[in-house]
Parts: sequence; C-alpha cells; structure tokens
Amino acid sequence: MALLRLLKTVAVAAICGTGIFLTFNAHADPVSDFYKGRNVSIIVGAPPGGGYDMLARITARHLPKHMPGEPTIIVRNLPGAGGIVAMNYLFNAAAKDGSVIGAMQNNAPFEPLFGTKDANYDPMKFNWLGSASTETALLLVWHNIPVSNYKDLRTREVSMGSTGASSNTSLWARIFSETLGARLKIVVGYPGQVDILLGMERGEVDGYPGNFYSAMAASRPTWITEGKVKVLVQVGVHKEPSLPDVPLLSDIVDGEDDQLLVQQAAAPIAIGRPYALPPDVPEDRVGAVRDAFWSMVNDPAFTQDTQKLQLNSDGRQTGVQLQETIRRAYELPDAVTRRLRNLLGG
Repeated sequence: MALLRLLKTVAVAAICGTGIFLTFNAHADPVSDFYKGRNVSIIVGAPPGGGYDMLARITARHLPKHMPGEPTIIVRNLPGAGGIVAMNYLFNAAAKDGSVIGAMQNNAPFEPLFGTKDANYDPMKFNWLGSASTETALLLVWHNIPVSNYKDLRTREVSMGSTGASSNTSLWARIFSETLGARLKIVVGYPGQVDILLGMERGEVDGYPGNFYSAMAASRPTWITEGKVKVLVQVGVHKEPSLPDVPLLSDIVDGEDDQLLVQQAAAPIAIGRPYALPPDVPEDRVGAVRDAFWSMVNDPAFTQDTQKLQLNSDGRQTGVQLQETIRRAYELPDAVTRRLRNLLGG
C-alpha cells in the first residue's frame, strides 16, 4: 500500500509538472523573448541634426514601449550619396533578424528607378514599416523677388539654389520648368538646405525649388507667416493646410504625360520619412514591429514630441501603403521613367 501511494504521488507530481510546463510554453512569446534585453539599431541615412535624424531619435525613445520585449534602441547615422549608402547597407550587409531598422531618406527607395548605378538594392524586397507623415515640397522665392505666382515665372528668370546638378533640388527645378514653362536658373554647389536658405537671405539666389514644408517649419518657422518668402507652388498628395491658396503642381499641369511625370517624381514626397526592416526578416518579427510602429505614430506622446521640434507627424502611413506607393511608381510606363531620368541627369 505504501508503495502504491508513492507511485500515485509521483504520477500526480509528473502530471502537474507537465501541466505547468505546457502552460508556460502556451504563454511564451518568441518575439518578445528575442527583443527582451536586446539592443536594436536605427540606421539613419542622413547626417545628425536634420529632420530624419531628429525624428529617428524621437522614435528611439518611443518605439521600445510599443515593442514586445521593450528593447533598447540606438540611433546610428550612416549618411552618404543621398541615403543610398544606408539603403545598400540594409539590403546587403545588415543583420536580417529584426535587430536593425532603417530610417530612410525618401528618395532612396526610388534611386534604382532613377537609374542610379550605386543603388544596389531592390526596394520591393524591404519590409516597409510605415511613415509618421507625408511631406509637402515647396517652390519658394525671397520676398523681394518681383513675382507673385507661378505664371510670373514664365516671363521672368529666377535663380534657384541647389546642392548638385543631379540632386533632387535640381530635378524639381527642371520639372517646374518642364511642366509649367518656368524660367528657373539652377545654381549648384550648396551643401544642403540650410545653406540654400542662407543664400536666399544673402541675395545669392532668388529661391529654393523643393524645400519640405516640415523642414521649413523646423528651421525657419516664421519665414512664411512673416512674409520673408513667397510660396508659389506646392507638391504633395494633399495641400498643406496652412497654405490653402497655394496651388498643387498636380492641379495645374496640363496633359496626361506631364501628370504622370509629376506622379512619378512626387512619389518620394508621398512616402514622407519611411522606416523599414531589411529583407528576409522572420515574418512574426516583421508583423510585431509593424504593429509597434503604427501604435507609436498614433500615440499622443509621440505626436507631442514631434510637434515640439516642428516635425510633421500628420498623414501617417502603414507599411502596406508605402509598399503600394513604391510599386505604383515602378509600374508607370517606361516613357515616363525615361523622361524623368533625362531630367535628373540635366
């Protein structure tokens, strides 16, 4: 009898132990286990101090509390070639386990489309997470330039500051000239946005052909309201709410060919400041980080921090929406792409 009672006790203990083990496994979360105690990197394809960098540092503070396991997030800047260096790294060299997130310059996903030889990646293979905003680009002139609207640019030549002959600023100057008949003279050699704005203040150039509204709000928040600059055209998915009387380029260009050109050229603006995981990351981690990113951009605390730095966090987009915008740009007719490449090359 004593032996029988002992065997029953052992059996019950074994069953209970198995139950505990099964219960523990039922509640285990492999994604949370992966991220718990881990350092995750955000690779920013731009130098420190700009809008991409500032947004990444806000993201590094807020994203962990929305992620399983609440990892520590570290920001690393990897600038170069307008964001191409970072995209190449993420596609070809970065860990594919979900521990590396890309904060991309919005032109970078489209560089293969533009024919950029150094862009050694396929943007459709990235796992796009989302964007905190859409952007609006502006065609600006200094307040004392005697033009009142975009039609005046057809009869008076104005000079436009640019970072380089094949840069986005030069591209937009050529697109405005191509589609609106504007007489824009491109002056290259400015290192970046701040330098072009200083050039306008000094009278070196008359305007800026593709400045983001959010960048203007962050670096020169009173220029528009105080009338230091005139905004002649805006480019984006929607009008900037504070500029209701400034026409959208897509509303004023004529002809289907020009409409398609503007659509393809404006695709980088449409995706705002995009975030992505590299290719081949396990699907469960991709899904978890996508959900976390979307939760973060809808968190009032995140919005409050972006607003403090005058960073636009409106027009939030999911990873699926980014993927669709990129896909549509790549599927436009070859004739449109050839025309855009010709304009980019000058």
